[in-house]
Amino acid sequence: MSFDTSQENKSRLSLHSYDEIWIFGYGSLIYKVDFPILDRKPASIKGWQRRFWQGSHDHRGTPESPGRVLTLIEEGDSECAGVAYRVSHDVFEHLDYREKNGYLRHEIDIHFDQSNLGDLEEPEIKAGMVYIGFDNNAAYLGPASEQEIAQQIHHSIGPSGRNDDYVFQLVDSLRALGDVDEHVFAIEFWLKELAKK
Repeated sequence: MSFDTSQENKSRLSLHSYDEIWIFGYGSLIYKVDFPILDRKPASIKGWQRRFWQGSHDHRGTPESPGRVLTLIEEGDSECAGVAYRVSHDVFEHLDYREKNGYLRHEIDIHFDQSNLGDLEEPEIKAGMVYIGFDNNAAYLGPASEQEIAQQIHHSIGPSGRNDDYVFQLVDSLRALGDVDEHVFAIEFWLKELAKK
C-alpha cells in the first residue's frame, strides 16, 4: 500500500516564485530538524488546529499497524503555534520525501512571534509553505477521542521509533515555545495513564 505524495509535491507548487522560502513546522519539524536552515523563528498560522488524525505507515507505524501523527484542520479563528524555517530550494527534495505519507505542500501566511516587539510595530507576516495531510489522502485516519488516539499511539512503533516518543518530544517542544495545545496535552495525559498499567 502506497500513500507516496513526493512526486505530486514536486509539481504542486513552484518554488521559484519565492524570493525566500519559509516552511512552517507544527509537529516533528519543530524538534527534528534534519535539513539545513538559513533562519529559524517562532511563528504561528491562523485558522488551523493540530490534530492526530493522520496515519503513519512509514515513520511511527507500519502498513499493518499505522501510528498516528499530526495534520492540520481548518478551524475558524484558531491559531497554531510552531516554528518557521527559512530554507533554500534544494531542501524540498528531502522534505518532500520525509513528508511523503499523504502530505501535500500548501501555501500559507506565516505570522512571526512579535512578543519582544513594541505595540507600534507592524506584525511580520510572510507567505510560506506547510505540509498538510488533507482528509482526502489515503493515509488519513480521521477523528477519534483523545483516549482512543492515545491507545493507538501507545501500541504503535515504526522505522523512526515509538509513536509515543513523537508525542513526548512534541510536548516538550511546545512547552519550550510557551504553547498550550489542549488536544496534544490530553493525548500526553492518556499516554502517561496507559504507561502506569
